[in-house]
Amino acid sequence: MRTFLFSVGIIILIGAEILRVYFIMPFPGSQHDETINVAYFLHTNINIIRVIGLVLIAFPVVSYFRSGSPTSKIIVTLSVVVYLVVFYFFNFRFLADKMFYQPGIKVFTKANANKIPTTNLVIGVSVNGASKAYPIEIIGYHHQVRDTVGNTPVMVTYCTVCRTGRVFSPLVEGKAETFRLVGMDHFNAMFEDTATKSWWRQVTGEAIAGPMKGKQLQEIAAEQMRLDAWITLHPDTEIMQPDTTFNKQYEGMKNYDEGRSKGDLTRADSLSWKDKSWVVGVQTGMDARAYDWNELEQVKVIQDTLGGIPLLVTLASDSASFHVFKRDTLSFTFDPATYILRDAQTQSTWNIQGRCTEGKLQGTQLPVVQSYQEFWHSWRTFRPQTTAYHYAREDEK
Repeated sequence: MRTFLFSVGIIILIGAEILRVYFIMPFPGSQHDETINVAYFLHTNINIIRVIGLVLIAFPVVSYFRSGSPTSKIIVTLSVVVYLVVFYFFNFRFLADKMFYQPGIKVFTKANANKIPTTNLVIGVSVNGASKAYPIEIIGYHHQVRDTVGNTPVMVTYCTVCRTGRVFSPLVEGKAETFRLVGMDHFNAMFEDTATKSWWRQVTGEAIAGPMKGKQLQEIAAEQMRLDAWITLHPDTEIMQPDTTFNKQYEGMKNYDEGRSKGDLTRADSLSWKDKSWVVGVQTGMDARAYDWNELEQVKVIQDTLGGIPLLVTLASDSASFHVFKRDTLSFTFDPATYILRDAQTQSTWNIQGRCTEGKLQGTQLPVVQSYQEFWHSWRTFRPQTTAYHYAREDEK
């Protein structure tokens, strides 16, 4: 009986510690199945499970050390040591918030004092006339940065494994909330709020486990582009600078912008429509569509209609800064030599940033449509209704 109790207890102790982390971290095979409810149960009940396991092994341990053979004592001792080692690693080394820390200090400068290479990618946010830029090779390590833009609290997030950024209001039911990186769901970063301990997906802002399940964080408009492109659009922008405490960690993000990361989780596929191929994703209402990055690099400008909304998708000459606009009734031709657009209706000329520079509509700015750069595996997983746009097919019509 004591062998049975000890075996069951030690399996419960070791198994619970491992599975609690395994299901929410990118271990082999852990991110493909629908295990979030099991993971959340283990996470929220881990102390109860530990007590049950310890109660089960308590009597056998005492009994073995009183009357057990030397071999049994060694086995019991080694089993307990294994549990303690597992406990340490899965509580202090493998947890997401023990691997990725928030910046201790946040320093912002104007463009004239900026030390970030202007060719780096940023997530740009403009609220109430104020603008800030958050370099991806900084926030990609931190996964989230809490800040204020235009007197509005923001939560700037980035998931390197999905290659996509989102900006949210950190208010839950009207109250400011603090979030920590808790793990991943289907390879997407997942945050836990302090008050309710609910789990929230980075890619959608939806609570997928806990008391807030089904609730949605309010998204704040943001754009991804090169820093120099952002500065051109927002000359008074403030730019986040590195927290030198994390220089070594930032070094690990070097070349991420260009897709030259060496990690299996963050590397890019060079071919189109592969798991880690880049796409530009757009959702209007319940309709979603992905535009292949390779194709966009070739044609630079795509005109499309999604959910009844006419769209203009453009890629700047830097081959990194992309834009999606609502073009209403306008249709455009594009001159790749000059990067000038001309609308068929008024023959006005437009730049790649969606602004009319000459003609009847001079000064008009096309409305920006929220869009994201993302790995194809992520976009199709979290927006299963998506369609894939193919320029050649449209061109043949």
